[in-house]
Amino acid sequence: MTKNTLPQTENLTVEFKSSFDNDVIESLVAFSNVEGGSVYVGVTDDGKVKGISINKETIATWINEIRNKTAPAIIPNVETVEIDGKTIVIFKVPAYPIKPVSVKGRYYKRVKNTNQPLTVTEVFNLHLQSLNTSWDAYPDAMHTLEDISLEKVQNCIEIMLEKGMTIIDSPLTFLLKFNLLREDKPTNAAYLMFKNNHSTITTIELGRFQDHITIKDTARTQSDIITQVNEVMEFVKKHINLEVIITGQVQNVQKWQYPLEAIREIVLNMIIHRDYMNSSDSIVKIFNDKIEFYNPGRLPDNITVEDLLSNNYKSTPRNKSVADFFKNMGWIEKYGSGIGRIRDYFKEAGLLEPKFGNISSGFQVTVFSQENVTENENVTENSTENVTENVTENVTENVTENEIIDLINKNNYISTTEIAEKLSVSRMTIHRYLEKLKSKGLIERVGADKGGYWRVI
Repeated sequence: MTKNTLPQTENLTVEFKSSFDNDVIESLVAFSNVEGGSVYVGVTDDGKVKGISINKETIATWINEIRNKTAPAIIPNVETVEIDGKTIVIFKVPAYPIKPVSVKGRYYKRVKNTNQPLTVTEVFNLHLQSLNTSWDAYPDAMHTLEDISLEKVQNCIEIMLEKGMTIIDSPLTFLLKFNLLREDKPTNAAYLMFKNNHSTITTIELGRFQDHITIKDTARTQSDIITQVNEVMEFVKKHINLEVIITGQVQNVQKWQYPLEAIREIVLNMIIHRDYMNSSDSIVKIFNDKIEFYNPGRLPDNITVEDLLSNNYKSTPRNKSVADFFKNMGWIEKYGSGIGRIRDYFKEAGLLEPKFGNISSGFQVTVFSQENVTENENVTENSTENVTENVTENVTENVTENEIIDLINKNNYISTTEIAEKLSVSRMTIHRYLEKLKSKGLIERVGADKGGYWRVI
């Protein structure tokens, strides 16, 4: 018996139990399925040392019970510790190499300081991860080679040839070499990337919204995921602004409302890391001043948004075969580097940092445009707001202060976006005029930006 100190609280790797029972075994199983951990027996939930009585046979009996009730059988390290003159028993287990571990046919995972049951999908994915593989590497039981377009395979071969790869294989041989055919059937990854026909498994809903309830334009793509990258990008480009900045040089400068390199990176991440076993659809919503990219499939439990932003995590692609193939095409760089590049692109563009977060059963990235006051009056804006007619208009600042004040008098809750639309100019132009009117003391804003109103002085 040794003397020791007690952790202050329960956490991801620490659990307190007053006595030995099935809850102890559940905790050991949960630890085995995540990062490993320790169960302190003889300690109350609030961390008070209660102590426990044991004899020579007690430890051996407990270890035998743990081994018999778990599958695969786990045998923890055991240590008896004296704290404040009282004996406690510490059971320690590492992360089990072949997951998941169960107790009496039930599976658990450790989340913060609690044990939570694993869903059927989580059990399946955990097993695949422990074998260093993923769902998309397995044969597609629902489809055959007839459902695969060899022409699309050849197109990808051409892309790789342009990247400098040496490929002299036929499309079928190419699929075999890249482990995209197994047991004479296409893998799930092969079907996703090269399918002949549209199917609901890859549905991405696209929408251009006037506000949160008014839709101006919609589209849907159900094609293969390689084609979808360009389809989503074209829809986004159709519905965001493009400024043509007249520089006086031979070529003028074009500036998109958002950095396209970052948007493409977000779209690639959305398609590559989507949970295709989830029945939900991916959704892209374009508003006047932001875009929301929603994807089925949350971050893994062991990765937080903070870890993502600090790059303090080990990248484990949900669809490893798809990710490997996109990397071979040169469409993505090393795993886990995309978030950093996205943030850098927005920083370089002088825009607000994107927002990342788990939402419901998925993950969402929201990007924001930023209305900057500029002294350059030689700017012609190429607006693509009229999405239903697919018309591009050259917008100029043909507006007066009196027109803006008149609109505010009619509706003092009117938004900057609504004023811009009524006067057929850019939101940035109206923002600049409102700032001038405020500086002249002609109007003032009462309350917050959202929920407040204008007052004409």
